[in-house]
Amino acid sequence: MTDVLAVLRVLGMLLMLFALAMGVPLAVSWWMQDGIWPVYPVSMAFTLLVGGTLVVALRRYQRELQPRHGVMLVTMVWVLLPLFATLPLLLAYDQIGRSLSFTHAYFETVSGLTTSGSTVLPSLDTLPVSVNVWRTFLQWLGGMGILILAVAVLPMLGVGGAQLFKAEAAGPIKDTKLTPRMTETAKGLWGVYALFSLACVVAYWLVGMSPVDALMHMFATVSLGGMSSHDASLGYFQSMWLELVALVFMLLASCNFALYFVALRKGHWRGFWRDPEMQATLVALLGGGVLVALLLWAKNVYGPLDALRHGVFHVVSVATTTGFATVDYLHWPVLAPVFMLMLSGVATSAGSTGGGIKMVRMLILVKQARREMTRLVHPHAVQPVRLGGAVVESGAIFSIMAFMLVYGGTVIVLSMVLLLTDLDPITAISAAIASVNCVGPGMGGVGPSGNYTTLTDFQLWVCTLGMLLGRLEILSFMALLTPAFWRR
Repeated sequence: MTDVLAVLRVLGMLLMLFALAMGVPLAVSWWMQDGIWPVYPVSMAFTLLVGGTLVVALRRYQRELQPRHGVMLVTMVWVLLPLFATLPLLLAYDQIGRSLSFTHAYFETVSGLTTSGSTVLPSLDTLPVSVNVWRTFLQWLGGMGILILAVAVLPMLGVGGAQLFKAEAAGPIKDTKLTPRMTETAKGLWGVYALFSLACVVAYWLVGMSPVDALMHMFATVSLGGMSSHDASLGYFQSMWLELVALVFMLLASCNFALYFVALRKGHWRGFWRDPEMQATLVALLGGGVLVALLLWAKNVYGPLDALRHGVFHVVSVATTTGFATVDYLHWPVLAPVFMLMLSGVATSAGSTGGGIKMVRMLILVKQARREMTRLVHPHAVQPVRLGGAVVESGAIFSIMAFMLVYGGTVIVLSMVLLLTDLDPITAISAAIASVNCVGPGMGGVGPSGNYTTLTDFQLWVCTLGMLLGRLEILSFMALLTPAFWRR
């Protein structure tokens, strides 16, 4: 019980930090005069009150966090922060005279913070601009992880920054100290993230977006969230140059941010280009895009240039778990959307803002499979699994195999539950995969030309659980359910 109270104290601090984030849509609402600015001070005050109450009431329980505390806190953050993020949405909808259920509001905020990009809100173009800013800003916060931000800017919290960082970060970056102090590492990663964000918003503005649209779509691009302020997504603009900007920054954000940090810190990029995961990520994304473009050209869907434009853009968009769309790709040959959805599970690097399994895990599993095939022929051969010249420890391989088992089981179980609700198979299975991979659009009724509004409340809660599990990389959440976690 004492451990839980210590974690709740830190959660209170993070809630106070999160309340300050509501100042962004407040400023936009006041500047743009969209008529709903009072909802944000109310939401901020309530969030600050809850967070401050936890901090003051539990001030005696200040202690260094252990690994199990980090797992507990990360899970609480991704489950509870969306709860407070619903306040501006619910109050704004009430003020403009539209109905919005708690289920829909919570789904929307979970989708934002997990960078899934799914939406249940119709008529996005007619919403007050600050509401769309809040939706898209949630993606930006969730992209690099609000806990890493907390470690970067609040080292005086008195908690173990390393444990927060390890619980929040994905893949091998968990165990990589880029600087001697974890706070400096978190600041460095957020510095790169902020640099990309600034470059992206300026690029969008220079090629034709309004400043506010550029800001919102920057939030959605560098976070690989894909939640747009328009029902037609990027297709609203019908601009090849905007698509090119989005393509470049989606590719940049799909690679490990730690590589950028190290390259900028040391002043050379040799190690970046030699990283096997980065190479595999770019080959999968661009190679997959070219393959789909050739398919579209061969099937006479588009001419060669349009096939290359739409094929590469949509493969990169879906495979990086962004989910931007400019056309309804469900009208393409069925191989294309299925291929893109499958690629979304593997085509982003660990340490990026993307979701899915991560490319490094697939590389290690492929090398392990190759080693097992060699051992069938040469049973006494010593052939360690290597990645980038380094030997991968057996413990890491076993961990990846366990993750893959749980990942596959999660997708199957969620698909079966959705099928039990009489949802058609294509929609059910693709919604489960899209939710766990944090992609957003799937196939069938949740494809790029529609959204998740057609699902029932129960189906939305199933997809919400899938998004949370995917963002937590499943094992973190599952660990909480084991008796060993709660045993001292």
